[in-house]
Amino acid sequence: MDDIPIGVLIGALVFLIIASGFFSGSETGLMSLNRYRLRHLADKKHKGAIRAQRLLAQPERLIGLILLGNNFVNILASAIATIIGMRLLGEAGIAVATGVLTFLVLVFAEVTPKTIAALRPETYALPSSFILEPLLKIAYPLVWFINLFTNGIFKLLGLKTGERASLKLSRDELRVVVNEAGSMIPQSHQQMLLSILDLEKVTVEDIMIPRNEIVGIDINDEWEDIVKQITQSQHTRLPVYEDDIDHVIGMIHLRRAIRLFQQEEAGKDRFREIIHEAYFIPEGIPLNTQLINFQKEKRRIGLVVNEYGELQGLVTLEDILEEIVGEFTTDPAASSKDIIRQEDGTYLVDGGTSIRELNKLLDWELPTEGPKTLNGLIIEYLEHIPDPGTSMLLEGYPIEIVQTTQNAVKTVLINPGLKKKSPPQKVA
Repeated sequence: MDDIPIGVLIGALVFLIIASGFFSGSETGLMSLNRYRLRHLADKKHKGAIRAQRLLAQPERLIGLILLGNNFVNILASAIATIIGMRLLGEAGIAVATGVLTFLVLVFAEVTPKTIAALRPETYALPSSFILEPLLKIAYPLVWFINLFTNGIFKLLGLKTGERASLKLSRDELRVVVNEAGSMIPQSHQQMLLSILDLEKVTVEDIMIPRNEIVGIDINDEWEDIVKQITQSQHTRLPVYEDDIDHVIGMIHLRRAIRLFQQEEAGKDRFREIIHEAYFIPEGIPLNTQLINFQKEKRRIGLVVNEYGELQGLVTLEDILEEIVGEFTTDPAASSKDIIRQEDGTYLVDGGTSIRELNKLLDWELPTEGPKTLNGLIIEYLEHIPDPGTSMLLEGYPIEIVQTTQNAVKTVLINPGLKKKSPPQKVA
């Protein structure tokens, strides 16, 4: 070493500090890579991404190589710095060289490269993979020897190097990813993706048309009445029943019925022939499952039944799609026949309106567990049918009962502008 010129030693020291920075930054960059972004780039045949993916497939080898290289160059740099210090300052140069080298390593070989790699992991890590992969092949025997001891320590600690952190995202984690996408995904698309993730939380019972609102055809009506009802119907498919909706005999597609009416032999007998079998759905089926079932069965409409086989309501494919894409109107609250906005900002709401619909259209926070309709929620709280004029606070919303019948709340007045944080209580 005494024969080596001081300039060469300084040059070697600079090179070793740069090499130390390379190893430090490579470790941070590779470990900071977005694994899904990396997989996407690898699928597009990005060479750096493919190499980085191979390195990260066995992280214990990669970390072993990086730490081996980093410690080697740091120790060698320390030795060279000591020689330079002793040559220039004698015995005192050892302390000076230690202090100066510590500062240089921290600034140029640790903090700076690691910060850059953390801020720009792809820019740093992908090019470094072209150097690290060949180095791993060259130094593999030494890396394997080091890992042999570390694996023994892992076994003593009850750890298995074969275990990998799962890259699968839960529904809640996916929600965070979608919300954090920002301008990369349009707001409307974000909302649709979030709605898809929430489909399994909602059942057909939550969105079905209740049985008392189902429009159907009584096969026992006069033929002229049936023809009139079909020609004036706003729906494309209707249930057909005998006497009451609890005795459904099938479904009729209005297009087939119109064709039948154009024939001379049209009548009830021919009408019965074009009625197809009804499709029944258990009320607890999640929407994501029912969407698949509709596709499998090639159906667009189904009748919802409870555990006793009693008809509860009707659900269509369009109802499920609206849960994903939203209402097909620009102002759903204004266009809903069940929710009427008053000039003073209050709302006249039909008691049979779904609580989920209220929350979704008007951005309210009424509880959805338990009763499915506003009428049911009010009756559950009061435990009786209230008289018109009764006022109450329901989850902080001032509600006034406008109209009732013997067995239900018909219409209520809600003023969302006066929402309070106090618990539900009757105020009048």
